[in-house]
Amino acid sequence: MISHSMQWPHSLKWFAFVMLLFAGFAEAAGKQGAYYGAKQTEYPSWFKESFLNLREDIAEAQSRNKRVMIMFTQDNCPYCHALVNRNMAQKEIETYLRHHFDVIAINMWGDREVISLDNKRMSEKQFATSLKVQYTPSLLFFDEAGQTVLRLDGFIQPNRFKTALEFVAQRKEEEISYRDYAAANQPPATGGELIDEPFFKRPPFNLTRKGSKAKPVAVFFEQRDCPSCHELHTQVLPDKETRDVLAQFDVIQLNMWADTPVVTPQGKVTNARDWAKELDVKYAPSIVVFNNKGKEIIRSEAFFKVFHTQGILTYVSSGAYEKEPSLQRYLSAKAEHMREQGKDVDIWRMADEPAGKR
Repeated sequence: MISHSMQWPHSLKWFAFVMLLFAGFAEAAGKQGAYYGAKQTEYPSWFKESFLNLREDIAEAQSRNKRVMIMFTQDNCPYCHALVNRNMAQKEIETYLRHHFDVIAINMWGDREVISLDNKRMSEKQFATSLKVQYTPSLLFFDEAGQTVLRLDGFIQPNRFKTALEFVAQRKEEEISYRDYAAANQPPATGGELIDEPFFKRPPFNLTRKGSKAKPVAVFFEQRDCPSCHELHTQVLPDKETRDVLAQFDVIQLNMWADTPVVTPQGKVTNARDWAKELDVKYAPSIVVFNNKGKEIIRSEAFFKVFHTQGILTYVSSGAYEKEPSLQRYLSAKAEHMREQGKDVDIWRMADEPAGKR
């Protein structure tokens, strides 16, 4: 009895230590992950203060020999911030925009009333849904008849943005497709080969989907001597989680200007150049994502960092697109789920950057 009573204080200490340990685990388990990368954007004062009657906006722009550019935005969008602070902050681009366009910002989740081109009244978010806006920023350029001359989904680098503005402002759509215009007005390839990756499938490229075990397909349309392609391969694709996601796909790389033979997911025999033209692939790199039945679900034609690149792919591989038509709602739910698990989310991270350290 004496011996037992002498050990009791030690037992109490051990019990207290165990309880503290479990309390620490519980606290860690219940701790929400951090969220990094959101950026609030202050839009330029020279953007048009529109009543959002689009026919009136187009008519007013036409009277001043301008065209209308609609910019779909959302709160805390780092890509919207980049378009405004990186592209529009350049004096040459700002001057060109203000001279040739009336720029109207529309919040893709907003509630202001829009009178559409067919005179229907709807909210901003209903208008965005009607146009199947999946990315912000998304830019729509209209001609004098209210037809969409050009659509750019996502952030693009300043030189490509300036090329797009010139195409629309100079009414080049009457002479040439934007795809061919962009190719003719970007710096020519001077050499080099496409950047290879171990997860790319090797030719022959037969992408026909057969059977219940067929994988979805991710097609990387690229070109030689492509700075944006280099950025994708060196700062996004090296991320381990991104490669794990890509393992769920049949992934192929095609030079969008080459004659490489390919059988499309629908079974059509063609070549890379003709297929890219048929798909209206305008830029390199573009990632076109098909489900396991060979239907195109979504594509990435702009600059995206790790989180959004992964999200575009898992939106398809998880089958989430079948229940959630909005990529943005899917990404928001994905980020929230990760944070509930205690994981940090950084929507503005490159592969070689730790979360939240910029």
